Amino acid sequence: MAERPRAWLAGVAMWCVGLLAFGLYLQHVVGLEPCPMCIVQRYALVLVTLSVALAAALGGRGRAALTGVAAVLAVGGAFVAARQSWLQWFPPEILTCGRDFYGMIEAFPLKRAIPMIFRGSGDCSAVDWTFLGLTIANWSFLNFVAIAALLVALLVVRRRG
Repeated sequence: MAERPRAWLAGVAMWCVGLLAFGLYLQHVVGLEPCPMCIVQRYALVLVTLSVALAAALGGRGRAALTGVAAVLAVGGAFVAARQSWLQWFPPEILTCGRDFYGMIEAFPLKRAIPMIFRGSGDCSAVDWTFLGLTIANWSFLNFVAIAALLVALLVVRRRG
């Protein structure tokens, strides 16, 4: 790990790209609408991807700094995914996680409604898809934690080396 940090960082970047691609597949092919928390997790994943890709291209302190930034972003993504998992396990009686498209168009002028569309419109407590008994939020949490752990390990190995 210590002798090939660029390869590890590039691998994390590809891992993130794969996760993003799968999320887009679920949205555009399967038809699952992302909720606002899903969108926040996507943004976190995009930022992790950009950080580790840039870290892989750099060396020295720049690489370490960007790896640290990516680890913090991954922890943030894990926090949002954990919160969404909590909402799925213990859904509140009344939850308004986002508005539907037509409700936004009727209630807001178009220039305010368009940005809202990209915030997601699904219900954050809804379980629309599972794999091996885990929801998308559960899998997202596990991936964010694994990414953060790997990035921290890269930083620790760098310090020791």
